[in-house]
Amino acid sequence: MDADLQLARKGDRDAIARLVDQNYDAVYRFLARRVGAELAQDLAQETFLSAQKTIATFEGRSTLATWLFGIAHNHVRNSVRKRKAEPVDWIMNEPTENPESTLINRETLRKALKTLSEEHREVVLLHEIDGLTYEEAATVLGVPVGTVKSRLHHAFLALRRALLGAEAMA
Repeated sequence: MDADLQLARKGDRDAIARLVDQNYDAVYRFLARRVGAELAQDLAQETFLSAQKTIATFEGRSTLATWLFGIAHNHVRNSVRKRKAEPVDWIMNEPTENPESTLINRETLRKALKTLSEEHREVVLLHEIDGLTYEEAATVLGVPVGTVKSRLHHAFLALRRALLGAEAMA
């Protein structure tokens, strides 16, 4: 564990502030992909407040970022449940250099991802978009690594079926 993390676990506010500075952008992007930019700001604040309250319990079995993503993931789930809202359509909001050529591909991918269950869609986001390893995704979701691998496998099979079906209709 690095020095800032050790100090933060002992309640050092300056160390906590440095950890927030180091991790805020990644947590915000993680949240924005799931709930949109506006709500992501609020949930990032809630995530870091929760982290500050429980930092002493962080045991270092994962990276700090993975631990923070787990807290953020729980805030997303609670927020979506409270608001009965659908997660944001992050695909259409991703910047691109050539909007005309990618619009159809994005729309096709968006539709294919909507066919997935929430748990399959989330594992695709964690692994493929957020770049987490199987182990990190398992930590965030609170499931075994084998479950992440299985969900990802089934998600890709479903995506392949959905995309091939969309291709046949085009």
